[in-house]
Amino acid sequence: MPSHVSVISANTPDWSREAVVDGQWIPAKFLLSAIRDWQRHEQRGGLWATALQKVAVLRYRFWSAVSGADIPLNSQIGGGLMLPHPNGVVIHPRARIGVNCLILQQVTIGVVGELEPPTIGGHVDIGAGAKILGPVKIGNHAKIGANAVVLCDVPDGATAVGIPARVITRTPPV
Repeated sequence: MPSHVSVISANTPDWSREAVVDGQWIPAKFLLSAIRDWQRHEQRGGLWATALQKVAVLRYRFWSAVSGADIPLNSQIGGGLMLPHPNGVVIHPRARIGVNCLILQQVTIGVVGELEPPTIGGHVDIGAGAKILGPVKIGNHAKIGANAVVLCDVPDGATAVGIPARVITRTPPV
């Protein structure tokens, strides 16, 4: 691999990917900031944290409406999530998403009937319009193609495309 190519970790969050930069209008980053603040105050507990949680909820509701994303406050999302176009992103509250993932617009991560929600590994790229449904496991460094409907496990470093999705390539994880 050329030395100028950076490798994104599937284990260590890159918090700079979520950082709010003054003067930039990036609703997804403001939404993630509100979610992270709410979660931090939830863990701290106490009267002051409860008051700050209420402020975070107001911010969360505003940025959810502006961004058009449905990401629960109590979601289990690893650090470094990127949502370049958050419109239409829906994440089940019990879905688990690893660090440094990329989720494009109109993605649904949810359940089928009474089944468990998906578990998504670290540094997974999910294409626009993809649906990941049920108790599937997506491995680290996997790629999910645009509009794919994933109903089965995707191994580490694999690419899944189609309806229903099938694994088309498998590359060794970095």
